[in-house]
Order: sequence, then C-alpha cells, then structure tokens
Amino acid sequence: MRKTLLLISALVCAYLSTYSQVNPNAIGVRGGGGFGGNGLEVSYQKGFGESNRLELDFGFRSRRYIGGPGKNWYYNHLAVSGIYHWVWNITHGLNWFVGPGAQVGFYDDYYGYNSGIGIGVGGQIGFEYDFNHLGVPILVGIDARPMWDLMGYYRGFGGGAALSARYTF
Repeated sequence: MRKTLLLISALVCAYLSTYSQVNPNAIGVRGGGGFGGNGLEVSYQKGFGESNRLELDFGFRSRRYIGGPGKNWYYNHLAVSGIYHWVWNITHGLNWFVGPGAQVGFYDDYYGYNSGIGIGVGGQIGFEYDFNHLGVPILVGIDARPMWDLMGYYRGFGGGAALSARYTF
C-alpha cells in the first residue's frame, strides 16, 4: 500500500511539473486599484526554473479632486513592488500562483503637507492563462495583492485586485 501511494504521488508530481508554464521572461502591464493599490504598473517577470519566478512592478497612481474653495486635494503615489511566485499548472495554459513580497513607495498629497516614503509587506495570489501553448506569446492574468503598510501614508492594510497582460519571451 505504501509503495502504491509513493508511486501515485511521484506520477502526480511528474505530471504537474511537465506542464509548468513559467516563462523565462515576460513584460507588460498590470492595472488595478483598491485601497493602497498602485494603479497602472509596468510589470516584468523573470522565471527561475519551471515553477518559480520573480515579479517586479513599477506603478504610478495620481488622483485629483476639485470641490471648491478649501476642498481641493491631490495625491501622487510612485511604487516599486517585488513578489516571489510559486506557480502551479491547473491544465494546459491555466496556472495559479501565490507568493510573498514587499513594496517601497513614495507619496505626496495636498501641496506636500503629507509626503514621504511608504514600506509594505504582503503577498500575491492569482490565476493566469498562458497562450504560448497555442503559439501566441501572451500571458493574461487576474490577481489580488494584499499589502500591510508598515510605514507611510496608509499604515495599515491595503492593496487590491488587478488585471494583467504580458508579452512573453
């Protein structure tokens, strides 16, 4: 019985590892929001082996509100995020991923009264579809990136969901 379970486990692991969809490189955009989200991001992924990768994102978000005398405000946020992913294949082309990460951001709001550096830790979880098995070098995905801001404007829980599209090479 024990040998049978070991054999089945080995076969399942071998099957899952042969269909891993981590590309050597991918570059594109990740757009999302939510409380503390980075807005539009330029995204780069670097694969490490068949089931691990690093995602680096450079994001910018700007909001302005004009509400009359004494009610105008603005907010600018620039951030760099790094997330390490473990990737598992569900079926040909469809993957899910999860991993820890960190973020460093610079923010400025309302004429510089509140500006500085923000530092956060958190993670990312999501699904993606890799069109490479169809001969198209495109990777699209949806994910959530909850972050806990340790220092900065929010000082608490933030993050949000995002859609992404990347060219793979």
